[in-house]
Amino acid sequence: MTLEEIHGQEPVPASHDWMQGAGKALHELLVSAQRRGCLTAGVYESAKLMNVDPDNVAFCVLAADEEDEGDIALQIHFTLIQAFCCENAIDIVRVNDVGKLAAIVGPSEDSGEPRDLHCILITNPNEDGWKDPALEKLNSFCEESRNVNDWVPTITLPE
Repeated sequence: MTLEEIHGQEPVPASHDWMQGAGKALHELLVSAQRRGCLTAGVYESAKLMNVDPDNVAFCVLAADEEDEGDIALQIHFTLIQAFCCENAIDIVRVNDVGKLAAIVGPSEDSGEPRDLHCILITNPNEDGWKDPALEKLNSFCEESRNVNDWVPTITLPE
């Protein structure tokens, strides 16, 4: 149940350009983070990282297809991850297309096997001064979304 459902509100529709820009920024951030080794994929791997080093997490992406919406265990994990992110001031978004994420992130580098992409964390690299413009754009997008009571906005990735 979302905050909007609890209060009986509908989320405020966002402009198409604003959403498209956020989708493009998320794509750029995922590619950049993977290249730098700052991407953690998987619900359990993400939960472990957030438990050990929450200050190192810069951004969180939750992804679920329509068939995942009925997976109660996954929804419980999402609820706990969302609560943790809110408590630790980590910006978080949802993506409704795991296939598009898989096309961007690809298989596991270690085994070449498909990986769990239901939760992806972007961490801060050890490099000093890494400021990704895509991350800054997504942080602004999340802040604007919170201003209209959309605490976990959904982003559509570009084709």
